[in-house]
Amino acid sequence: MTMSPFWISAEDLIDRIGTPRAPMLFDTCRGKAFAAADRVIAGAKWRSQRAVDDWIAEIPANADVVVNCLHGHQMSQSTTAQLREKDVNARALEGGTDAYIEAGGVTIAKSDALPKYHEGATRWVTRERPKVDRIACPWFIKRFVDPAAEILYVHADWVKDSAIELDAIPFDVPDTDYSHDGEKCSFDVFLDRFGVEDSALRHLARIVRGADTARLDLEPQAAGLLALSLGVSAANHDDHAALDQGMVIYDALYSWCRNAVAETHSWPAQAAGQ
Repeated sequence: MTMSPFWISAEDLIDRIGTPRAPMLFDTCRGKAFAAADRVIAGAKWRSQRAVDDWIAEIPANADVVVNCLHGHQMSQSTTAQLREKDVNARALEGGTDAYIEAGGVTIAKSDALPKYHEGATRWVTRERPKVDRIACPWFIKRFVDPAAEILYVHADWVKDSAIELDAIPFDVPDTDYSHDGEKCSFDVFLDRFGVEDSALRHLARIVRGADTARLDLEPQAAGLLALSLGVSAANHDDHAALDQGMVIYDALYSWCRNAVAETHSWPAQAAGQ
């Protein structure tokens, strides 16, 4: 049976989460239900179903929007109806958050680092000239925490002062919540802080750790990631241009970790000799 265009299945949403194809996600659970929950769908922002007119302006034209509530009943359906009446391409998540979690979708722990209701994008600051961790961590933030997040690169001596002045969260600098911890690199710490259990992200974290901490023995792909990271840094004097290129690298690596680890490739010698 073909699903209504007003719905998206949990499986379809899971396939999109963590990729450039991810929709804008709005969690419209009742306030008490959202407050009681300890986890959210990766990348989702809580918004009140009763205040659609207040937050609809943050949705860009032609954006793909998915609305979820706990069970996929009244709250998400009524919000979806309101958005569609205003020409927003919105769909409700079939079965809600419950169905998404049951199907194995990535969730993150609720944290003070998540976007707050009626506030703008989160802001993060780290050292300039990013290579491995300072590209991997922003990729995770944008794909799984806050797709609209602002990433700021400043001189190493100014990171903590900038965090205070700009109300930003510092990362990958000593003595902050999101930085190296023993043998773990900052990317590992992000996954730990947000309680991520996704096996593909944890596999990616070992590759990042190997590249970032000179432990190229941890995963065969670590040496390749290090080479690409150094090359992207050398090719770009602008740190945000480097981040843009790095996003493509991490999108590809995450897709490989999810879908292509077992795939092999070899030259078709027999065909070439014909």
